[in-house]
Amino acid sequence: MADLTEAMGITKPSLYAAFGNKESLFHKALDLYEAEKLAYIRDALEQPTARGVAEYLLRGALDAQTHKGEPQGCLGVIHSVACGEEAESIKAAVLERRASSQAALLARFQRAKDDGDLRDDVEPEGLTQYLYALFQGMAVQAGSGATREELERLVDTGLALWPSR
Repeated sequence: MADLTEAMGITKPSLYAAFGNKESLFHKALDLYEAEKLAYIRDALEQPTARGVAEYLLRGALDAQTHKGEPQGCLGVIHSVACGEEAESIKAAVLERRASSQAALLARFQRAKDDGDLRDDVEPEGLTQYLYALFQGMAVQAGSGATREELERLVDTGLALWPSR
């Protein structure tokens, strides 16, 4: 909090007056993060093919998680696995947001299957889990120092394993 108030040039009471408690501040930060850094997820869902959705999502994650001058990784992934008991409500909120994104991706893959864009033997649930495992794995690796080139190989490999029609 000291670093934040110093960077903003305000006092702690001013920060709390503007944002409420630490939890409220975190939720506002997460809202802003989703609106700015995760906009590519919404755009990915609009791609014309299921593979296009996956590629747009993974390449968007790659760009967001390795952007120069910013922390590496993903705020949501980090807080969904690194929260202690004192922050259970934050963890629950992060998991709820992720569940909403996963539901949207699942619905998009189900539509792709219904439209014949995915083979009959491909399960949208499994495909969604696969993509999220790649997405989350990239975030953890980026946060622990993986290079952009290493993560690009992961994206390329993940897409090479995509179920072809």
